[in-house]
Amino acid sequence: MDYIFTYLSAGLLQWSWWQVAIAALVFTHITIAGVTLFLHRNQTHRGLDLHPVVMHFFRFWLWLTTGMVTKEWVAIHRKHHAYVEREGDPHSPVVFGIGKVFFRGAELYRQESTMPDTINRFGHGTPDDWIERNLYTRHSLMGILIMLGIDLALFGVLGLTVWAVQMAWIPFWAAGVVNGLGHYIGYRNYASPDTSTNVVPWGIIIGGEELHNNHHAHGTSAKFSAKWYEFDLGWAYIQILRVFGLAKVRRVAPKLKLDPAKSTVDASTLQGVITHRYEILARYTDLLKKAASDELAKLKPARQQGSPDCRWALLSRSKEWLGRNDESLEPAQRAQLKTVLDENQSLSTLVQMRGELTRLWESSSASSEQLLADLQAWCQRAQQSGIEGLEQFANRLRRYAA
Repeated sequence: MDYIFTYLSAGLLQWSWWQVAIAALVFTHITIAGVTLFLHRNQTHRGLDLHPVVMHFFRFWLWLTTGMVTKEWVAIHRKHHAYVEREGDPHSPVVFGIGKVFFRGAELYRQESTMPDTINRFGHGTPDDWIERNLYTRHSLMGILIMLGIDLALFGVLGLTVWAVQMAWIPFWAAGVVNGLGHYIGYRNYASPDTSTNVVPWGIIIGGEELHNNHHAHGTSAKFSAKWYEFDLGWAYIQILRVFGLAKVRRVAPKLKLDPAKSTVDASTLQGVITHRYEILARYTDLLKKAASDELAKLKPARQQGSPDCRWALLSRSKEWLGRNDESLEPAQRAQLKTVLDENQSLSTLVQMRGELTRLWESSSASSEQLLADLQAWCQRAQQSGIEGLEQFANRLRRYAA
């Protein structure tokens, strides 16, 4: 009886609570690796090829620890990129609100997974072998029940806690943190046409998925880090797998190339500008905010002396809206911003030229020759604008190369 009681309370391994806690962290981290390497970088975006043995290990492990079906996960994530921040995005804080995405993200995932149109349209190219059709997809609940039995057998009563953590891990980190906070707070390296952010620069806890803005800017890249201070743990795992011939990188984000000897805008400049458009827009947004800060500094002395100045208050509120598209602003915000621009010629010029610059890569009908002529004209106007920051920006733009 004593043996049976000991087995039921502590399991086969007879580990202490802290050893069980370490095992739970290892288990959940393998799940994170499976999501970011297999489901995300390999299956969804095809930026990475994995050896069949590695692929099937992750398929089996995710079946045990999440019950997620590969085709469903891939389809839902591809739809997120296709409809990002618009009606149809399965889990956008812009559409549903941050509270619903953060706390009920798993519910949104389950709702979308029941829509045949989503699965059929976006789930192509995922595994469709016998074991996928007859076990992993048909009996997805079986895997997590088997995992419950394994946890109880290994860890006894504490195994139930380990299993509960495993079941909550992906819904919290992927559905809540990445899909929620990754479109709500953080910093942006790229002015991609969405609200994606890098939550933190060290992608460790969820395998690099923390670098969400980098991923949205270069969706098919197998590497999520972009700056020297950013760390993508998933990329580190990929490098280890490459050493053993278990992974092959198909695509990474193009590296920015500036040619200091260039003084003219040519076809190479145009290609470089289009390739790095999100990086360029991020720099332009910084230029706009600096110009707004300079204007606020000019208005500050009068405000400190007690003189009422509505312009300072209005510009202060509007500063963060300068780098955003009109479509993402509320009507009241657009009206306030228009008032600011009507009263400030420099800011108005900067915003106008931002729109002209973005049309260079948004045009789907203009020829390469026309786009090049437009870029040359834009740089010439920028250098003749009399706005120092804009002139410097144009000089840097000339040095972009393919």
